[in-house]
Amino acid sequence: MGTKTMRMVLTPCVFVRELKRLDALSCHTIRFTVMIVALVFFTSCSGKAPMNARHLPSGLNSRFTFSGGSFDDYIAQSRKQMTDARLDLSADNRARIIDGNAPFSLAPAPDCAATSPRRGILLSHGLTDSPYSMRALGQFFQQHCFHVRAILLPGHGTRPGDLLEVTWQEWAKAVAFGVERLAREVDEVYLAGFSTGGALSIHHALNDRRIKGLFLFSPAVEVSSLAVIANWHKLYSWAFPSKKWIDLQDDESPFKYESFPFNAADQIHLLTREVKRRLEDKTLTVPIFIAASEDDATVHTSATLDLFQRATHPTNRMILYGASAEPLPPRVERVEGRVETARILGSAHTAIVVPPSDPHFGVAGDYAMCGHYFKDAERYRLCKNRQEAFLGETTPENLKRGVIRRLTYNPHYDAMTRALSAHLEAIQVER
Repeated sequence: MGTKTMRMVLTPCVFVRELKRLDALSCHTIRFTVMIVALVFFTSCSGKAPMNARHLPSGLNSRFTFSGGSFDDYIAQSRKQMTDARLDLSADNRARIIDGNAPFSLAPAPDCAATSPRRGILLSHGLTDSPYSMRALGQFFQQHCFHVRAILLPGHGTRPGDLLEVTWQEWAKAVAFGVERLAREVDEVYLAGFSTGGALSIHHALNDRRIKGLFLFSPAVEVSSLAVIANWHKLYSWAFPSKKWIDLQDDESPFKYESFPFNAADQIHLLTREVKRRLEDKTLTVPIFIAASEDDATVHTSATLDLFQRATHPTNRMILYGASAEPLPPRVERVEGRVETARILGSAHTAIVVPPSDPHFGVAGDYAMCGHYFKDAERYRLCKNRQEAFLGETTPENLKRGVIRRLTYNPHYDAMTRALSAHLEAIQVER
């Protein structure tokens, strides 16, 4: 859910920098050694399942190709793409899988008919995810009288192989399309994004004065700078296709990918670098709400805090899940992430936007996120056993405690939505 664990995947490659200090080696030898060692580290970071057809591009979903028609037409086209590209559809699961992965549109609740100004919000999901993860938030905003739209980022919702050829610019095109269609129907446009969707929302808001506010959840403001070498595999993966992948896994969830290619890591790095560059020249002046985890093992929460501090609107609010005693800036509230009675050691990047009641990712859901143990059959089995695993983020500290199942729901979801409601009221008062 969201970007893969970039820091954990890439951290071993820090060793490469140390090779540059070996004065006895020639410059040519150093470069060659750095390249080979980096590639070895990259391709041995995790276990790999056998490649199969789902790890090949479908040819249907690596670019944003919708150019005309309504948002409903876009939904219909996306659903057809899934029908044509997915390899796991059957008579029994087709409706559930297509409905969960497809873009969606929600009209304001019936008692909102006279609301003015008309407000709309565009939801963007995370890397390897789908609109399924944004459904509960969409229903929240629907009840608060928003016209809700959720897009499907190119490369998603079909098969993991479609991430091999996608670029972040194609994701940005999908966001721009969603904004354009929504702006035709409402007076005010807001953006909400999880992880990569958060970075895309920031990117768009910096260049579109129509955006009236941002709602960011575990936003990918910054990932490891070592992701810059994520595509070195191209030197030899043309001959060994499996080397295009950081993770080749079973892809058990029908609503997200577990397999993860190097190109996806490269694209999120390029996107966050572009966002950072634009933030050097521009300041976010619209109202911002952020929810994030101090323990986040996917993105740098310190960069998210920095973004929040530099934003200027007086109603800005941030919730930070964690147990640190470090002082926080004004308007940032720390919420204890641990729930000992539920074996939860703390929050996680993947937990923020999903309520405990979710039938797939929730407390009693039918999916357990255990890909970090894919190479270790015994721990993988124990992680899948809900009775024997702790829940939380895959931090080094937590992994020392025992078997960790990555948390995929927010035990404080109701409290978060109450804070969201208060933020919306504050925006109205400020106006």
